[in-house]
This record gives sequence, C-alpha cells and structure tokens, in this order.
Amino acid sequence: MFLSYLRTMALLQPFVCAFLGSAVAQVPPAPPAPAPALPSAQNLTVMVVDYQALLQNSKAAKMVRSQIEGKRGEYTKEISHQEEVLRAERDALQRQQASLSPEALNQKGRDFQQKVNELERNVQGKRQALEKSNGDALQRIQEQMLKIIADIAKQRKANLVFQRADLVLFDQGFDVTDEVLQKLDEEMPALTVNFVAPTPPPSASASSPPAAGAGGPAAANPKAKKK
Repeated sequence: MFLSYLRTMALLQPFVCAFLGSAVAQVPPAPPAPAPALPSAQNLTVMVVDYQALLQNSKAAKMVRSQIEGKRGEYTKEISHQEEVLRAERDALQRQQASLSPEALNQKGRDFQQKVNELERNVQGKRQALEKSNGDALQRIQEQMLKIIADIAKQRKANLVFQRADLVLFDQGFDVTDEVLQKLDEEMPALTVNFVAPTPPPSASASSPPAAGAGGPAAANPKAKKK
C-alpha cells in the first residue's frame, strides 16, 4: 500500500510542479517603486529678454554710439591730415632723387619709412582705444540691465530667464524686453563715455632693430622706379 502511494505521488509530482510553476508565473509582479517627483511645469515662471534690442534701442546705448562715432570722426580727420603730409613728403623725395647721392637718398628713404610706420602705430592705437572705450561703456549698460532684469524676475518670481537670441519659438507673454527698456531709460537716460587715451603699440625696431641699410633702399628705390 505504502509503495503504491509512493508511486502515485511520484507520478503526480510533475503535474504538481507544472501547476505550481504555472501558478507562480501567473502571480502579478510587484508594482515598481514610485519615481521621484519632478518639478511641475506649473511651478516654472519664464522670462525672455531681447538683449541685443536693449543694447540697440536704449537711450544710453544710443548716446554711447553717438559719442563713439564723433570721436572716430575726429581721429579720421587727424589721420587724413597726417597722410596728406606724408604724401607730400613722398612726392618731394621722388623729385629729389636725381639730385641726391645714393647715401642721402637711402637715409631720407629710411626716415620716411619710419614716419609711415609711426602713423600705422598711431592708427592702431586709436582703434584699440575706441574699442576699449566702447566696451567699457557697454559694460556699464549691461550691468544696469542685469540689475533691472533681476528685480523684475524677483517680482514675478521667475526662475528661468532666456535670451531672445537663444529661442526659436516662445509665447510672447514671456517677453519682458519692453519693461526692461522702459526701466533702463528711466534709470540710465544718459551715459558719458570715458575715452581711453590712445597708446601706440611699440615699434618692431624697438625690440629687434634692423641691420643698417636694411629696408632703407627698399623704401626709396621702388619709388624711384615709378618715376
């Protein structure tokens, strides 16, 4: 009897295992752990500012451009006058070629080239001074702009501020450029540019003087051939 019972259990074991396995397989998996809560889009307050428009249209920026252009005009007139003086000296040197000895002609050619190089350094120094003066003035405007933008963002409880140039499409209701421009014109209606004095860069000959006669004849002789 007992052996028959064992044989019966042995025959039933595969069916029991299959049934149990099927039952285990049908048990639904445990639900996944909830993901951490992400900030809701409703909690975001966005502002958009057209930075370039502010630097283009504000009263202070327009005043800076006017002053820079005026100073550039002064420099242009000064440089044009110096160029006329050099052209007259060049023409006179060309007329003297037949009456001057080669040594005297070479010396005058070196002196003339030195004046040309000095004028080029002066032009470069004036250009750099204008760029720095303009950059310093715009920096003051930008600092004031950032203060105004920060104040508006605090009032609106904005936590994201984008530059207009970085966006393709957006709701125009986010744009606060006009509000920033109005406050900027109120707080900085004018701005005087602190012009930097031009400083010509050092000449190349100051660090490595050329050999005697190097460049002198080359400066004078080509002009002699043109005549």
